[in-house]
Amino acid sequence: MLHRHLTHQQFTLAAIDDVIARGKRQDWAALRRAVLVDRAMLEKVLRVCQAHVADPYAQRYHFWKQYAERYLA
Repeated sequence: MLHRHLTHQQFTLAAIDDVIARGKRQDWAALRRAVLVDRAMLEKVLRVCQAHVADPYAQRYHFWKQYAERYLA
């Protein structure tokens, strides 16, 4: 996925936020593969999602927060 305002394609916090907010199914699949390989990515996903979970309509962030918490447990 080409990220807005980013000059790289690494999963930084900004890139994770972009994938969750605007990503399509294949982008989410790539993020899922990345978090399954590296548990530190799950922590990054949680950090990104924490900023958005106060919004009850931010369902994408709620989904990823639950996903990350489940695999960290």
